[in-house]
Amino acid sequence: MISQFTVKILGSSHIIAYKAKYEDVIYRMKEHILYLTILMLFLFSTIPFYVEVANINKKILNIAHRGASGYAPENTFAAFDKALDMGVDYIEIDVQMTLDDKLVIIHDATVDRTTNGKGFVKDLTLFQMKQLDAGSWFSEEYKDQLIPTFYEFLEQYGTKVGILIEIKNPSLYPGIEKKIAKEILLYSQNIETDLDIKIQSFSLESIETIKKYLPSITSGLLVNRIVSYRELLKIAKNTNFINVHKRYINRHLVLQAHQLGLNIYAWTVNELQDLKFLLQLGIDGAIVDYPELAYQLKRVY
Repeated sequence: MISQFTVKILGSSHIIAYKAKYEDVIYRMKEHILYLTILMLFLFSTIPFYVEVANINKKILNIAHRGASGYAPENTFAAFDKALDMGVDYIEIDVQMTLDDKLVIIHDATVDRTTNGKGFVKDLTLFQMKQLDAGSWFSEEYKDQLIPTFYEFLEQYGTKVGILIEIKNPSLYPGIEKKIAKEILLYSQNIETDLDIKIQSFSLESIETIKKYLPSITSGLLVNRIVSYRELLKIAKNTNFINVHKRYINRHLVLQAHQLGLNIYAWTVNELQDLKFLLQLGIDGAIVDYPELAYQLKRVY
């Protein structure tokens, strides 16, 4: 702001020159700030924004969400078989515990949505759960599908595909981590090859608990929110990956996760454009209902 006093001292011609010089300084300052911003963005852009889409299968893990659940009833042998036929890298499953402490594969805390029964998993025995129809809700074609036990799943698929286990609702099932570890160790004693198993949960405490029994197991935290860098630091101390809802993934998060040694997966990705975008951000794996998306991306792009 130029005062009247200044005008009297300098005169109008001097004021015009002064204003011009002042505006030029401001312009140059803005220009320098812009250059500095561009430089900072360049320096911190250490993740390639685009990857070789032709090598998509080598770049990310193709993880079937509860099996190929877009084509068959979730968490059933039909969905697992379909995923296996489609050549996925991992099958993701949800493990919970019955009233009589048996591990079963089902997503919800109740059986209401995915079977013809009603009630909480924790209130039903394994015998009761095995009487339920776990397929007709999806299609009459699958009316013979039953709720699998965790050990049945291991016996059927343990050496055929990678397994991503979610410890579901651990607060409802005291001791579930020890039970899962026990069955994994029991099964591994009966096979000649190494198991490819990852464990995940929304509960970091549950992950820390199961690592007491399986110290070398690959583990990760499920996240359905924005994650701060401080949280990532804590997560990185106890886990190997972070599995984030797709809406909360951005390039900054991917960069921070990778700098801390964490892989980052996205769930649940069922649109081709979403998968392409997330791949460009640098994710390491995608949880999908339709496993063919990865192969479509390879063909289309």
